[in-house]
Amino acid sequence: MTTVYSAVESVVVLGEAKRRAPGATHAERQRRERWRVRIGRIVFAFFLIAAWELGSRYLFDPFWAGQPSLVVERVIEMIRNGDLWWHLLPTVGQALTGLMLSLVVGVPLGILFASNKTVEKVIEPFFLGLYSVPRVALAPLFILWFGIGPSSKVVMAFSLVVFIVILNTYEGIRGVDRDLIDMLRAMRASRLYILRKVILPGIVPWIFASVRVGVGLALVGSVVGELLGSNRGLGWYIENAAARIDVIGVFSGLVVLMIVGMLLNEIVKAVEMRLLRERYAP
Repeated sequence: MTTVYSAVESVVVLGEAKRRAPGATHAERQRRERWRVRIGRIVFAFFLIAAWELGSRYLFDPFWAGQPSLVVERVIEMIRNGDLWWHLLPTVGQALTGLMLSLVVGVPLGILFASNKTVEKVIEPFFLGLYSVPRVALAPLFILWFGIGPSSKVVMAFSLVVFIVILNTYEGIRGVDRDLIDMLRAMRASRLYILRKVILPGIVPWIFASVRVGVGLALVGSVVGELLGSNRGLGWYIENAAARIDVIGVFSGLVVLMIVGMLLNEIVKAVEMRLLRERYAP
C-alpha cells in the first residue's frame, strides 16, 4: 500500500512540475525579452546621440545644429540654478490638467454618442466640423478669453485631446459584444448595471489608448499656449532661446520635453498593464 501511495505521489509531483514548467519558461522568456528591449533602447539612443555629436562636430555647424554634449551641460546648469523646475512644472501641470479634463468630458460624451443614435446623427456634422478646425489656430483666441495665465494653456491642451477621447470611447463601445448586452437586457438588467459591468470594462483599453496619444498632444497644447503668451514654461523657454539665437537652449527645451513625454507614456503603460493583466497574460 505504501508503494502505491508513493507511486501516486510521484505521478502528482510530475504532473505539477509539467504544469508549472510552461509558466516558468514563459516568465523567463518575458525577463529575457525585457532585457533585450532595454539593451536595444540603450544602443539605439547611444547611436542617435553619437551620430548627432559626430555630425555637429564634422558635418554641420554646431551653432545651428546644436551639440548633445552642450545640451547636457545646459540641462545640468538648469537643474543647478532651478530654471528646469521653474519652467517644467507649469508645462507638465497644464498638460496633465487638460488631459484629465478631456477624460472627464470626453468619455461621457463618447458614451452618449454611441448609446443614442438620434444624438449621434444630429451632432455628428458639427462634431466633425469642430474636429477639422486646427486647434493651434484657436490659441490666440483662448489667450484673449482666458488670459496669459495657466487657464488658456489648460484649455489648449484640452481642445487637442478631448476629440481623441470622444472618438476612441465611441469606437470602444461599438466594439462591445452586442449579444451580451441583449442577453442582459432580456434578463431585465438596468442600464446602469450594463454600463458598469459591460460597457465601462470594454472601453478601458480604448481610454488608455486615448491617454497614451493624449499625453503628447496635451504637452503640445501647453507648449503652444506658452509660445504665444506666458512668462514661464518650457514653451516660453524655447521661444525666448530662439529669439536670442540660442540654439543650445532651444534643443535643451526640446530634449526635456521629449524625455518628459517618454516618461509619462511609460507610466501610463505601466498602469495599463497593471490594471489589465488578463489582456497581457500569456
